[in-house]
Formats: sequence, C-alpha cells, structure tokens
Amino acid sequence: NGYYYSTWDKCIYSSRDFSDMVYVLNYNFNKDVDIQFNSTVGYWVGYTEHGVYNAELWNNDTIDLQQWRAQVET
Repeated sequence: NGYYYSTWDKCIYSSRDFSDMVYVLNYNFNKDVDIQFNSTVGYWVGYTEHGVYNAELWNNDTIDLQQWRAQVET
C-alpha cells in the first residue's frame, strides 16, 4: 500500500587492527539501493535517477562530505 524505504549502515573489517575498516551507508527505496556512501570510495554514488541527482548535490557539499569520510574513525 505504498513505498518501502530503509537505510542501513555498517562497518566492515577483516582484521583485528581495524586499519582496513570500511564504512558503508545505503539508502534503499523499494528494496533497491538508491544511493550509497562508501568510505573507501570517499563520496556518494547514485544507482537510480533520483540517487544520481542526490549524489551530485551531496558530493558538492564538501564540509558534509568530509564528515562522512571521517565517520569510519568513529
């Protein structure tokens, strides 16, 4: 009876020293990834037309983008 919207974020690591840790944040719409931030890539990637539009806007906000890149440290 509507739309399915969800988000998830996680830190992925494979060693105990956490030097290779990756922070991933997904915004999903109707169970498909709409837009994703990956700390290894360092910027937002859009997978739908709406996601690409938002990724361009969010990647141009350098202060906010710096905060997302630092999120892996927390």
